[in-house]
Amino acid sequence: MKQTDFIGKITSTIKKHSMLSGRETVLIGLSGGPDSVCLTRILKKLSNRLNLTLHALYVDHGLRPGETEKEAAFSKNLCDSLEIQFHIRHVDVKAYAKEHGLNRQEAGRLLRYQALEEKAFEIKAGRIAVGHNLDDQTETFLMRILRGSGTKGLSGIPPVRGKIIRPLIEAERAGIEGFLYAEGAGYIVDSSNLKEDYLRNRLRASLIPALRDFNPNIAETVSHTAEVFREEDRYLELIVTKTLMRLISKKTDRLIALFIIPLEITDKVILRRVIRRAVGETKGLRGISFNHIEDIIGLIKHGKAGDRLHLPKGIRVVKHYSTLLMTSEPPLLLGTYELEPGGQAVIKEAGITITASVGARPHREGALPPEQKGKDTALFDADKLSFPLIIRPRAKGDFFYPAGFGRKKKLQDFFVNEKIPRDERDIVPVVTSGSDIIWVAGMREDERFRPTADTKRFLVIELKQPSAGKPAC
Repeated sequence: MKQTDFIGKITSTIKKHSMLSGRETVLIGLSGGPDSVCLTRILKKLSNRLNLTLHALYVDHGLRPGETEKEAAFSKNLCDSLEIQFHIRHVDVKAYAKEHGLNRQEAGRLLRYQALEEKAFEIKAGRIAVGHNLDDQTETFLMRILRGSGTKGLSGIPPVRGKIIRPLIEAERAGIEGFLYAEGAGYIVDSSNLKEDYLRNRLRASLIPALRDFNPNIAETVSHTAEVFREEDRYLELIVTKTLMRLISKKTDRLIALFIIPLEITDKVILRRVIRRAVGETKGLRGISFNHIEDIIGLIKHGKAGDRLHLPKGIRVVKHYSTLLMTSEPPLLLGTYELEPGGQAVIKEAGITITASVGARPHREGALPPEQKGKDTALFDADKLSFPLIIRPRAKGDFFYPAGFGRKKKLQDFFVNEKIPRDERDIVPVVTSGSDIIWVAGMREDERFRPTADTKRFLVIELKQPSAGKPAC
């Protein structure tokens, strides 16, 4: 391909994807390799026509001592010869990878883009140009197929993402090298690109040449396929945005609640994306993977109210009657409160109030008046109790004698039998007299402290909830 034809191809890509309109300040990611050198030279050729102000940044990852110094020097000389302002930034990939549990390739990519964004902000650059080409697109597409990806992943490397533009994304590596040869332009080969330790390099060396035997135009085919996926993904994301706006009941940095009824009838294709988006926009839920999303869909479609999932990093997903709660907030822990006859305790953690009142014998011996029946009200022999009563969370070794059960039972076993979820057990108020549990509030009294025919004074304890019910946990 002639130089003019190649430059025309790049210009066509820039226009097609509205990468540049003119009069912009552009920061080029320059490594000294063939792609970034080609990009730098072409943008210089276009700079007069488009009235561009060009800067270039070399990012030293600190991984290849002895090589990076040569690359930086080469890049600076190139920029000096083209009258482009040159910058260099040093990053510590090893430390960042260790701190965040990443491999060095991913850590390097993140730090490189961070450095580019920061420098672009400093020099007020409206665009950041990087040198990904058509072969990079093919390799990325195949890597994502091998690792498993949905349509979003298979949409490949976007030509434009925010400030990032990729003018070479529709140019093959062979065309880039041909352009540089015709220009008489040198470049540096990164030694890490020659090692077959990395999947991308193995694909480049082995799989892609084999695929070209079946389809000589494999790069263009992949590019067109990725473009179709990008367009379809863009359309589906619009639907997801509209859907999610109607679904959110509550949202914080570590919690999101979605109305359950629309979720239950949402098609799985959209539902999967809605959950992924909700997770992606909630910082505390970033540990949820694709497989977890499939489990969440199963909970939505087939779970009962109260069912839940316990996921890594302390994330819980709970199906309530009206909402699906996804949260990484630690379960609430009840405080300790005193309760005197005629008084009340406001249990702020649980959003409830517990009151105590002393009275004479009810309507009939040992019976609870009709208006006081229910799990939220309990009746005791006041003379068997010591005051103040203490309201507290469960403690290790707790036991009581559940009314109607007839024998001693560990509180832990009682919670298991009653199917109280683990993350809700510390928010159940336990009412005690001295060292004895007299009531697992809202659930069961202790048989030893219930009224008998000889009871003279009766203590009525009531648990009152706000009209909206207990807070989600």
